[in-house]
Amino acid sequence: MSYTVKVEEARPATEQKPSAGPVYRSIYARDGLLELPEGLQSPWEFFSGSVKKNPKNPMLGRRQITDLKVGPYLWLTYQEVHDEAIRMASAIRSRGVNPGDRCGIYGSNCPQWIIAMQACHSHAITYVPFYDTLGPNAVEFIINHGEVSIAFVQENKIPSILSCLPKCSTHLKTIISFAKVSSTQKKEAEELGVSCFSWEEFSQLGNLSGELPEKQRTDICTLMYTSGTTGEPKGVILTNEAIMAEVLSMEHMLDLTDKVFTEEDVYFSYLPLAHVYDQIMENYCIYKGSSVGFWRGDIRFLMDDLQELKPTIFCGVPRVYDRIYTGKFQS
Repeated sequence: MSYTVKVEEARPATEQKPSAGPVYRSIYARDGLLELPEGLQSPWEFFSGSVKKNPKNPMLGRRQITDLKVGPYLWLTYQEVHDEAIRMASAIRSRGVNPGDRCGIYGSNCPQWIIAMQACHSHAITYVPFYDTLGPNAVEFIINHGEVSIAFVQENKIPSILSCLPKCSTHLKTIISFAKVSSTQKKEAEELGVSCFSWEEFSQLGNLSGELPEKQRTDICTLMYTSGTTGEPKGVILTNEAIMAEVLSMEHMLDLTDKVFTEEDVYFSYLPLAHVYDQIMENYCIYKGSSVGFWRGDIRFLMDDLQELKPTIFCGVPRVYDRIYTGKFQS
């Protein structure tokens, strides 16, 4: 298959202009660059549209672990995720966080990560992923540089957040665990003027009533921090328009080269959501009403999770495919 198309023939030389060869474009831009449809303002519309079309379709799944025994995938439907996101957004607003403010998300891929992201989408709050592979002080730097006032944090990452609180409590005022939080951790945070909630406690602060604020394409959707070449992490500003254009470009590319996703597809989520690659893929799945199943967060069990989920869609990078080929993912 050819991935280029000729859009202009070669031109012979004239007295006014030299000769020029033919002009080629990528097949994805045969008729020019992609333009967003009229009326589309925010990725929230991708999600809310899928909720309306397929409210009972399984959206987010993870494996049940009981007494160290791993069970099958359990699923939240599109409607269930929608309601939890609206409730969480209401709770976020009750903490004095307004449209345009910054909300951190820190942890491995899981349903809570996506619910927190959708809660931000619903109220035009900018979400800021944290990840510690950028260096020991990266989380502290991102909180301060991004002026993050509230953060959703994986349970086992809470000690890391608490350890940097003395240097970043000027901005960060609320921490929500993906699961539980101990009384000792609550006390440690409160001594620094920061409130700490379990997921269930925070959910109870919200409700399903109230109107959602208007959103604009130019709103900052996310601050995506990356290592850059030298120095501190660099915050990349991605607007609603940029995220939506990436998602719709995926649709355009797949339509031309393979086949688009459908509500029957299942995507395996293991690439870091703190990176733009997986964020775009999962936003595209949500746009198409597909299901997203999460790994357990342990590389040793990746192949076992794959075999249980049986996804129709798997994304990877060369290192991942090489490890699968050589069998190095086996425990």
